[in-house]
This record gives sequence, structure tokens and C-alpha cells, in this order.
Amino acid sequence: MLADIVRTWVAGWAVSRRTPAPVEKPWGFYVEVADDPAEVGRHVLLQADELSVRSAVASVTVPRTWMKIPAEPEEVEPWLAEGWAWDESGHLMAVDLTTTQPIAPEGYTATVEAIDDVVHVRVRDAAGRPAAKGQMAMLNGAVVVDRVVTEEAHRRHGLGSFVMRTLTNRAVEEGAVLGVLGATDAGRALYETLGWKKHSTLAECVYRS
Repeated sequence: MLADIVRTWVAGWAVSRRTPAPVEKPWGFYVEVADDPAEVGRHVLLQADELSVRSAVASVTVPRTWMKIPAEPEEVEPWLAEGWAWDESGHLMAVDLTTTQPIAPEGYTATVEAIDDVVHVRVRDAAGRPAAKGQMAMLNGAVVVDRVVTEEAHRRHGLGSFVMRTLTNRAVEEGAVLGVLGATDAGRALYETLGWKKHSTLAECVYRS
């Protein structure tokens, strides 16, 4: 089950970010990342066993290559090599999609736009300024939610929940039954109020030297 969620997340993340399709590796996938000064690519492991982690680590020679592992950092740290540094861990989450009732908070309007296989929700305030946004990649029967952001001046108005509910409704309309995302600590708190469940910590590290 966890490996399937990881596969979905990797595939959808690549679609959402418009990167080349993930390349299968013995330990999982490699995704090339363009136009990001902090990341040239990422390895995403399907499971956190010693052979998989050590094999992925041994394949990396280019700085700014990241590795995402469905495990707690302390579990896999002994298997890393010199030159790797930990970053803030994330949370791999999923939900069985159901129709919701998104209502824009007073003073805000939203637009929903599909560009190829990516659906974008953008929220603006009464003056037309950007207030919140989010997007999701459409896969076969699943969606991967990505880049849900509320501008600082508009936080605590329910815009994050509204964006998520709007994306969910569109996903259900398109026939999707599963939602997957990678969350920060702050995002996890929001998503759990909407029924999303954490399936694994995502340990994140980067090769520096």
C-alpha cells in the first residue's frame, strides 16, 4: 500500500512540476529537476531498507541531488555516506476523495483552470490581489495535490481549506477516487482537519559535497 502511494506521489509531482517523467531505479525512481537552483534531481525510494538506501546513495555524484525516503530520519541515517545533510522532513498523506462544499470566504473570489493534466485554483481578494492558490496533477483515478499556498496577509481566513475543497470537488468530477500529497508540518495540520491521513514520514536529505 505505501509503495503504491509513493509511486502515485512521484508520478503526480512530476506532472505538476512539468519535469521529465520519473526514471525507474532498483530502489524506486529518479526525477530530473530543471530551473531550481537548490535541486538538480531527486531519488524517491519505495521503501526504507538498508540495501535500497545504500544503493541510491552510491549512485549520487552530483551536488544538490535530493533523496526522499518513506521513513523516520534516525532509521536511515546510519546508511548515509559523507556529504549528505538532512533537511526538514515531510509527511506523505492520502485520502479517499469525496465531494465537499467549498464556499469562498467573504471578500474572496476563485478561478479554476485546467492546463493539460494540471488543475489550478487561484484565489484573489476584493482588490484582485493574489491571496491563495493550489494545484493538482490528474492521473488515472488519482490526483496529486501540490503547491497549496496562502499569502501571509490572508492567512487564518480559511483559504487553505477552501482551496483544498475546491481541488477535491474538481477531482471527484473528473472521476478520481484517491488523493495523495507531500505535506510540511503546517500543511499536515490543515489536511488532517479535511480527512487526510499520514501514511509515512518523508525523510529528506541532500548531497552537498
